[in-house]
Amino acid sequence: MLLTRCRFNSKTTVRNSCRTLSTSYKTKTGERRVSEQLPSTPARTRFAPSPTGYLHLGSLRTALFNYLLARATGGQFLLRVEDTDRSERTSLYQEHSEKLLQSGHAYRCFCSSEKLNEVARQRASLGLPSDYDRTCEGIPFDESNERASTGEAFVIRLRVPAEPPEYVDLVYGLVGKPNRNKKAQKHGEVLYEDPVLLKSDGLPTYHLANVVDDHYMRITHVVRAAEWMSSTPKHLLLYHAFGWKPPEFAHVGLLQDSSHQKFSKRKGDLSIRRFEEQGIFPEALLNYVALYGWSHTKTSDVMSLSDLVESFDLKFTRGNTVVEPHKLWYLQKKYATKYANENGPQFNALVKKVFEKIQQEFETPSWNPESTYPHHLIGPELETRIAGVLRHTAKSYTTTEEFFNNYKYFFYDAPFPSIDHLGEMRATCETLWPQLNLVNVKLCEVLPGNWTDAGLKETTVAMVDTLSQELDESSRKIYQIIQFYLRWAIARGGSGPPIHTAMVLLGRDTCLQRLRELAAILDSNPRKAATETDSK
Repeated sequence: MLLTRCRFNSKTTVRNSCRTLSTSYKTKTGERRVSEQLPSTPARTRFAPSPTGYLHLGSLRTALFNYLLARATGGQFLLRVEDTDRSERTSLYQEHSEKLLQSGHAYRCFCSSEKLNEVARQRASLGLPSDYDRTCEGIPFDESNERASTGEAFVIRLRVPAEPPEYVDLVYGLVGKPNRNKKAQKHGEVLYEDPVLLKSDGLPTYHLANVVDDHYMRITHVVRAAEWMSSTPKHLLLYHAFGWKPPEFAHVGLLQDSSHQKFSKRKGDLSIRRFEEQGIFPEALLNYVALYGWSHTKTSDVMSLSDLVESFDLKFTRGNTVVEPHKLWYLQKKYATKYANENGPQFNALVKKVFEKIQQEFETPSWNPESTYPHHLIGPELETRIAGVLRHTAKSYTTTEEFFNNYKYFFYDAPFPSIDHLGEMRATCETLWPQLNLVNVKLCEVLPGNWTDAGLKETTVAMVDTLSQELDESSRKIYQIIQFYLRWAIARGGSGPPIHTAMVLLGRDTCLQRLRELAAILDSNPRKAATETDSK
């Protein structure tokens, strides 16, 4: 069932020249060449996701590669849902299975499921694949027709030769070896896979539906996972049996986890929904999957969709690929920085997403005192604050949840760390402990109009010069202590942008209030702070 068609103008998008790296394979019939160059004519590709399980990261990559091939050659990309379990095109598939019966390329199999299970058990006991033993392959055609006409249940199987056809894969070159199994030869067995094309309920299997649909949709190129390589000879047999020209095939390696195991779509491993729930940018995710199984010549791995189209060729890597999660977070940070610098619709969408997350956090009741948020920002004020913080922290942005956990002190009256930690602060600030009140006094003297990065830095430098001379300490050490003290007071010891930037974002009133609060705590707990220091 065709859902979407994307057309691309070949006059404006086909590249007339590109680098190529070809590999030659010699056979009895001559030389076959596999090239990494794009086809010279517009490619018509498709993506047919599995109707079961989650949409998988590997499936997204398959769709992307097919899209890029079509886009780069000025062709067409189609999205198709395989219709193997519904009746919209059943008559078409049945018509073509009948043609295969008439031509002798297929036959009816009347074996019961019990019979097939017994054959499978016998072969398994010999260490053989559970292929069909062709019990029904020799039934005369007239007898087969008569048994079918009386209502006897049957399936239609493809008659596969003992040696499957060879073909040239755009990634692996010449593929196809004689179907010889030493264990089978030892036991006098011959292996015939003979896949089912039409089930007993009259519905097609994937093999038949896939080939028929690709033909009638005029697909010229198929990029798919390497796990389908074993099925390609069967598909080619169907094309030849129908007298159709097959598409060109390119099989790319599977995506694997760190233990080199295939990801399971049925378990939800790396499902697209999971990435969506995490808030991964679509552009970052597309960039991420493009890097697995394809080599590019760009100096950077950060590539937009248009960059991918411009760089795309058939330089796919052979073998499976281990997925590295850290690469995705690297790209997520790069795109967050890009959106912040552009300050356009994508940045606005990010601000809205973070706003919704924080608003939800504030509105969710909790019995945990640490999960309450007194005097939190709301509405436009909250949204403006989020945008300001994002502009200065985008280079470390990963998810909305992590953003809130790291920078929550910007959005509500966050409590100070436990008093038990005051000893740690005093130990760090010991050199300036009696003079810390000077920091508060000098910051109170900064007028609202001068509460800027430059104004706060100027005030800090003046304090550093004064205290450095009074205490005969290096300016660098004094500056570091003041920075530490301010981060403890203003950001509650949290991470974030440079402290002067954070102070500008929070505003003069909030910062001075937090400085007063910390001063009151220190004044009321001098002995506690000293005890903590002495015990270290």
